[in-house]
Amino acid sequence: MGYSFSAIQRGHQYSPNHIENDTLILYKTIEELEKMGHKIRVFQEDNLAEDKSGNKLYFNMIRGYDALDTLRRYANNGALIINSVDAIFNCYRINLAVLLPKHNVPAPTTYVVETDPRKFKAKEADSLGEKVWVKRGDVHAIHREDVTLVYSRAERDNILREYHRRGIEKAVVQEHIDGDVVKFYSVRGSEFFHWYYLEKNGQYQFNAEQLKKIAADAADAVNVDIFGGDAIIDKNGGIHIIDLNDWPSYAPIRNEACVHIAKLIDEKARKFIEEN
Repeated sequence: MGYSFSAIQRGHQYSPNHIENDTLILYKTIEELEKMGHKIRVFQEDNLAEDKSGNKLYFNMIRGYDALDTLRRYANNGALIINSVDAIFNCYRINLAVLLPKHNVPAPTTYVVETDPRKFKAKEADSLGEKVWVKRGDVHAIHREDVTLVYSRAERDNILREYHRRGIEKAVVQEHIDGDVVKFYSVRGSEFFHWYYLEKNGQYQFNAEQLKKIAADAADAVNVDIFGGDAIIDKNGGIHIIDLNDWPSYAPIRNEACVHIAKLIDEKARKFIEEN
């Protein structure tokens, strides 16, 4: 028995340099669900309010506040949302900074700060030293400055003022850890897990099974089902989660990932229908 779903495509402003890849993973997933007998209508994040179908089943790649507020109304009216609205908000960096340490997920020391110079309290950020990462606190990078490695407090403060001018109220200042960047992709509750060094010549070895477990723990901490992320591998093989992304593009392994994503959506939908 097939069901009717609404699928919401990510707004292009939230897919810098990844519009095609984000579109492909969504439509690959739709193809898999259609093979199972499901029917899917596709909406754009910016036009979500046009969905008058009354569907109770949604899967989405949304990132922006307005569309997420609309989805929350649907959820409050009894709809199933995958990834959930709370999970997507939890992947905002200002929330990761709190949730990962709370659940003992290894991550660099990260402080949430106000970008307004009149409200900015420098004491905690100063404790991280001069070389730190400054990142916008909500959605993932849209502009080049949204994730910036700075080498002085003056440069840090300039970036924060730029965020403030752009209407970004909160940011994170994150400890810099020397090491290799590893990207990973997974689907919660499945054995699917893929990782690779961002730079081909990754020099630090680590336990891949440990990374898989830490990534799963991070997903549990924020309650996200379809996810990927980034980790730093330090010189001792230590693993530090620096970002967790709700529904990434899965570009290097799209054809395999879409099968697992579709399976998760199908299973959650069937359970939801049975219970309601």
